[in-house]
Amino acid sequence: MAIVNVYLTFNGNAEEAFNFYKSVFGGEFAHFGKFKDMPADDNTPKMTAEESNRIMHVALPISKETVLMASDTTSAHGDVTFGNNFSVSINTDSAAEADKLFAGLSAGGNIIMSMEKTFWGAYFGMFTDKFGINWMINFDEVPQY
Repeated sequence: MAIVNVYLTFNGNAEEAFNFYKSVFGGEFAHFGKFKDMPADDNTPKMTAEESNRIMHVALPISKETVLMASDTTSAHGDVTFGNNFSVSINTDSAAEADKLFAGLSAGGNIIMSMEKTFWGAYFGMFTDKFGINWMINFDEVPQY
């Protein structure tokens, strides 16, 4: 069964926001990574020193089923527009379920990143559906949260 969570995007203040959310909800970050922690390859966009210190991914478990997640944007992706600074994130139980949901929900939409294995160990893809909603589909062979 897929688990659905909200994924927020910030213009450089994700760390400040998530430290605030942590102070309210309590708990510990399940993941806290910055862009400078990414392995460099040909697909890695050029970043300023300030951008490399931004949040690539942060996850704060709120309950057994709910994880609040986020990242900052970089100049390669442009600033977010508030009101469009979130995605629906689906964590699936299998790669087959991820492929099925990705294919179905992305039909007629704009694929940003096809389903592929990532450096962080997930099978992951992103798209905007035909109604303008941003989605992230993720399968972890070893559950992360």
